Amino acid sequence: MTSPIPLDRLDRPALVLGAGTLGRRIALMLASAGGTVRIYDPVAETRTAAVEYITAELPGVVAARQGARAGQVESSADLDSAVAKAWLVVEAVPERLELKKKIFGDLDRLAEPDAILASNSSSYASRLFLDEVSRPERVLNIHFYMPPDHTAADIMSCGRTDRAVLDFVLDVLPRFGVHPFEARRESTGFIYNRIWAAVKREALAVVAGGVATPRDVDEMCRMNGGMSAGPFRMMDQVGLDVVLDIENHYAAENPALPEGPRTLLREYVDQGRLGVKSGSGFYDYP
Repeated sequence: MTSPIPLDRLDRPALVLGAGTLGRRIALMLASAGGTVRIYDPVAETRTAAVEYITAELPGVVAARQGARAGQVESSADLDSAVAKAWLVVEAVPERLELKKKIFGDLDRLAEPDAILASNSSSYASRLFLDEVSRPERVLNIHFYMPPDHTAADIMSCGRTDRAVLDFVLDVLPRFGVHPFEARRESTGFIYNRIWAAVKREALAVVAGGVATPRDVDEMCRMNGGMSAGPFRMMDQVGLDVVLDIENHYAAENPALPEGPRTLLREYVDQGRLGVKSGSGFYDYP
């Protein structure tokens, strides 16, 4: 099946569902090419924080990229109005499979026929969200990392995505300062995240086993690997609850994975130490 392409995207908004740590960063990039970006989130405080973040960061993002232009940012708690006329919708909600299935069913029903429906899931293939979707040819994964600092993105078909939609996304994302790489076969974790998962899991295992502290691991990665931030700092930035959700998904697919890394993460999450967003994680933050 083919899908129409939103060739009039310049006259239409993009929408990000979820105004959390990564959702607001995705919206920041989508606001850096002169258009309108909307952010949907049911929590007023989260919407406000996202808009404030984008307003503060957008001038620097625009100044750093040739041809960039500051766009408009809007927020909404009403999904129907947020989706109206959007050319692109990026889902960035928690890693809960049933939640994502429901959202994609709602989006399929509410969005314009040519709107591209993308998931920013860190580990789930968009193929898994199609239960209530009647037009899967416009559904795909676009997995962002941590823009504007890390601007690569994974692109992956849901297995039924129209090739023209994939090519359109690959062509248009660089105009927003995002650099897409296509996963040519279905892959849990896509490209980089699949590799990073092994590094992250082994780092957690070293700490869970009492071999080293998070700070020791990060310092060695900085000194020996040239990393500006080690794996524990990076996990704190993402959010330890999100990291745990991702690890639980990997473990569901591969029960042979060691339990130690998830046990360690669960201890921190149960204490409310979620990372930067809560003020403490593996490190404390002012």
